[in-house]
Amino acid sequence: MSDETTADDASVIVVGGGPAGLSAALFARKNGLETTVFDTDETWMHKAHLFNYLGLGSVGGSEFMATARQQVDDFGVDRRQGEPVTAVSEAGDGFTVETEEDQYEADFVVLATGANRDLAEDLGCELTEEGTVDVGVEMETSVEGAYATGAMVRAEEWQAAIAVGDGAAAALNILSDIKGEHYHDFDVPADAERVFGEHIAE
Repeated sequence: MSDETTADDASVIVVGGGPAGLSAALFARKNGLETTVFDTDETWMHKAHLFNYLGLGSVGGSEFMATARQQVDDFGVDRRQGEPVTAVSEAGDGFTVETEEDQYEADFVVLATGANRDLAEDLGCELTEEGTVDVGVEMETSVEGAYATGAMVRAEEWQAAIAVGDGAAAALNILSDIKGEHYHDFDVPADAERVFGEHIAE
């Protein structure tokens, strides 16, 4: 990332539209970053039913995904449905993301492609002995500015709740990097009323 990059002009591309990817996109866009998501709709969530997601009693995976997509759309994420990413490479201080239709540039990239680690390997991200992408709690890979989330970084813990947390951690650490200090996204009821209006209480 360039030293001149600020939250007002920083951009993030998220590759993958499952829980991890959409969570990263939501936190990034909600906090002012230009955010694009490439979503092939191949998430395992369409086969799932959530009973173990804290705060939700019971919800079908496809229903959960519809709500998540609506959230990121409402915040203004550029969600590109059905445009698969074919390559991710470093370009100057950022990244170039290629699809069959076009190529896109961003300051940061978040990989959220489930257990498929091909793009991460092609980018040069280091892997663990288990074959997962090597990240710390910040979710940043060995390639500066590139983050990996969800099943890419875990051998077996493939849960929506974990993936959502990984995506949020990636976005918040990108924001911390840009701002030069730890960034916290903590809302109170007044924030919800400001964003959604009085109908939030209905």
